[in-house]
Amino acid sequence: MIELMILGFLAEGPLHGYELRRKMSQLHGYARTFSDGTVYPAINRLVASGALVREMGRGQAAAQKGTLRLTDFGLQRLRQHLRDADGYDITDTGRYFVVLAFLSHLPDEAERRAVLRRRLDFLDQPASFFYDGGHPLRAKEIEDPYRRGMLVIAKATSKAERAWLRQQLDITTERHRP
Repeated sequence: MIELMILGFLAEGPLHGYELRRKMSQLHGYARTFSDGTVYPAINRLVASGALVREMGRGQAAAQKGTLRLTDFGLQRLRQHLRDADGYDITDTGRYFVVLAFLSHLPDEAERRAVLRRRLDFLDQPASFFYDGGHPLRAKEIEDPYRRGMLVIAKATSKAERAWLRQQLDITTERHRP
């Protein structure tokens, strides 16, 4: 996801490393901050692969300041990440939101719709945080009010997301009612 965020934000224009890291932290929210030790090695790998170029210029007090720019190869790599989004990129909400944040960089509508379809298919499957054997427990089956609250919140969020996905995919609600 770090690589996807780097490529995605740089597809919107050149950035300095600290600006990029700030945008990444804002996108991923309070759940995860990004240290220099995480972001800069990923940037260096992308520069070495030819996906990014680093252009050095003058900063404050004559210090060198690097600006990162996406190459054509980097744009193709970004699009491949988006096109191939599957597995945890679809099932993990945090990872999926990173994919969704940059999905408009995938120019082919059919490919964008395929990613959304994979997410909808995942959300349409019965799931819970709590199970009795292989049976997913529903909120009404849970006595603990906090665990029940988790399920109530998750159900409302899932319902809203499925409605949005169906709207984006032009699917009528009657055809998909889990």
